[in-house]
Amino acid sequence: MSSSYSIRTLQQINELPAIEWNKCQADDHPFTSFEFLNALEESGSVSAQTGWMPQHLVLEDEKQNVLAVAPMYIKGHSQGEYVFDHSWAHAYERAGGRYYPKLQMSVPFSPVTGPRLLVSQAEDYDEHSQMLLNGAKQVAIKYGISSVHLTFLRENDLANTEATGFLTRVGEQFHWHNRSYQQFDDFLEELSSRKRKAIKKERRLENFEGLVFETLQGDEITASHWDAFFEFYMDTGHRKWGTPYLNREFFDLLGSALREKVILFMVKRDEKYIAGALNLMSSNCLYGRYWGCVEEHKFLHFECCYYRAIEFAIENGLERVEAGAQGPHKLARGYLPTKTYSAHWMQDPGFHDAVGDFLKAESRDMDAEIEYLGQLSPFRRGPVSGQK
Repeated sequence: MSSSYSIRTLQQINELPAIEWNKCQADDHPFTSFEFLNALEESGSVSAQTGWMPQHLVLEDEKQNVLAVAPMYIKGHSQGEYVFDHSWAHAYERAGGRYYPKLQMSVPFSPVTGPRLLVSQAEDYDEHSQMLLNGAKQVAIKYGISSVHLTFLRENDLANTEATGFLTRVGEQFHWHNRSYQQFDDFLEELSSRKRKAIKKERRLENFEGLVFETLQGDEITASHWDAFFEFYMDTGHRKWGTPYLNREFFDLLGSALREKVILFMVKRDEKYIAGALNLMSSNCLYGRYWGCVEEHKFLHFECCYYRAIEFAIENGLERVEAGAQGPHKLARGYLPTKTYSAHWMQDPGFHDAVGDFLKAESRDMDAEIEYLGQLSPFRRGPVSGQK
């Protein structure tokens, strides 16, 4: 690195003014905004106590002008990441190594593709991205940390991660793409007859008799809505993964800090909220994040999380809906298989090479799975996957 540049780390994101962090964002992606990341820290959902110790990178010039930043954490476990490396940890530790702590360049608890290397000037993107990546490696070397991981990064970042010695890992999600639809029926018309009939059957009014659906945004969302939604979130969290990651304060901070980017689909029965789905929005995408309910109603999950999201995207001219991690069942509902990417660097050369061999085989398997699922597309014509 040139002597005219320096990298430092932040133990709290608010050590840097919000305007300095956000000026490095090239778009309005909500998850890497200062506001979202600060809400995680201010609420205590992200902290050393929860196993996510902030160690954010800041690249500056000789005048201490902020040129680039990256969210980064020292992790004492592999929870809340959605790119699973437990087998790597076990293998390294069986061989006598110490896998944890590790460095994670990601957005906690958010399997959402987006920028991980935030650079203020587009013309400097490659150079400053590689400086951030090499800076992360230097932090790992300085503190004897085993590895550095970037998860859910964009495909156009792979050239820089690979140029700095990181290994590429391919994953899969299911995304819905808006083909300039004017209404939900336009989307249905592009499906095969059998799939179209199946969705119409799931959306019949009699399935939801006595239920009232609400779409809430910005100031329409009150503390009572968050109280109800938090109950849903906790119920789902306890049933799915044991310990929910986010606390009640986080949702208040989120609603206040991001306001118009927060969308809640809520469901009432007899004047009581019984289900809801939380989404965040950018200028071109709706990101489905959390769902929960205190009453079971057939097809209600599909309605709240998938179909209402599609309708919202059409009405607001959004390009796509990303409905979160996993879920091949989304395919029949118009969400197509789409590649996701992560990048990994291991300080131990032998371990790095072993992981690389594993990833080559895993990537071939993932390509084959995505190709197979693409052939099961519910569309009568057009692309067989979410990739363009």
